[in-house]
Amino acid sequence: MTTLLPDTGLDLTLTPSPLAMVWTEPDRPHQLIASPGVHLAPGDALVEIEFATVCGSDVHTVRGHRSAPTPLVLGHEQVGRVVALGDGAVRADGSPLELGDRVVWSLAVSCGTCDRCRRGIPQKCRNLAKYGHERITRGWELTGGFATHVHVRAGTAVVAVSSELPAPVAAAASCATATAVAALDAASRTHDLDGALLLITGGGMVGLSAAALAVEAGAEVIVSDPDAARRSFARRIGAIPVDPLAEPGSAANLDTVLAARARRGLLEVNIAIEASGASAAVDTVISRVGVGGTVVLVGSVSPGPAVPLDAESIVRRLVTLTGVHNYTPAQLELAVAFLERSWRTVPLQELVGASYPLAELDRAIEDAASGTHVRVGVVPLAG
Repeated sequence: MTTLLPDTGLDLTLTPSPLAMVWTEPDRPHQLIASPGVHLAPGDALVEIEFATVCGSDVHTVRGHRSAPTPLVLGHEQVGRVVALGDGAVRADGSPLELGDRVVWSLAVSCGTCDRCRRGIPQKCRNLAKYGHERITRGWELTGGFATHVHVRAGTAVVAVSSELPAPVAAAASCATATAVAALDAASRTHDLDGALLLITGGGMVGLSAAALAVEAGAEVIVSDPDAARRSFARRIGAIPVDPLAEPGSAANLDTVLAARARRGLLEVNIAIEASGASAAVDTVISRVGVGGTVVLVGSVSPGPAVPLDAESIVRRLVTLTGVHNYTPAQLELAVAFLERSWRTVPLQELVGASYPLAELDRAIEDAASGTHVRVGVVPLAG
């Protein structure tokens, strides 16, 4: 049943009812709940989930490594189809959103009018809401991707994706790929990527996506990760893999690789992106970037040990040190454009391992926490 409410939106009653997995606290399993009624305000949309992936931040939350308001529907990497629309709902480019559109959407819901939105950082909106991060409230129960449907609110950047784009690739656009674009955008403010020597620490979805983007842009890219499978993938997409645990002098040691680059005229690291969150890796990127270089910190999204900072070295080397957290609507559009043109040659779908039905979300998160796969999939099945 659909009820039109003048000036206030659209009331929907769906059969069968949308389902969501609700998390309340560490060491307690998710609970499957039904949400039979959905109220769409003007500009809102209801999206039926096709596929979702488990991000590292979901794992950190479930394990209690970062605080979160509860009860909570986690998940912010997903792809789905629009099944209902509030009046005036639009895509990120301003064109009308349509029923049946296959879409991804931004992590953030932004007001568009506060000082931060006007400064071009809507992901830090004064009135920010985030999918997969908000306490369930009356009127916005379907808040995260670990559900059959998500209530996408006005103020969200929604981007259409083609039917050909594999779901595991499309889902990650809403976090990993767009964040990788944001990291390279930050680096590009001071350096042209074409011809740059770029070091990435962390071969997760963000790090490997950034590597693929940078290789496409003409950079020579080094990816440092202790996992052999991730280093192998980095090599396949055109990056140079190194092992942070490799013995000095070995072929996989960072110093050995940098020395070989120097003999070819690439004398120092121009850009360093830290995508793992490990304190040792933060120290590596800051210490290894060259004179006039730029360091972009991306991976430190949960509390960790403080990293000593040699301020004098930063000053004398003219190093630019910047943090990137989430992304803008334009960066999500660029992420989708990259995936649409490259998914056949950059097989990011291979980084997604097993997929689990929605009711087995706890198993999916446990699998993701094991580190065996870069991403784990969740499909909207109740059993």
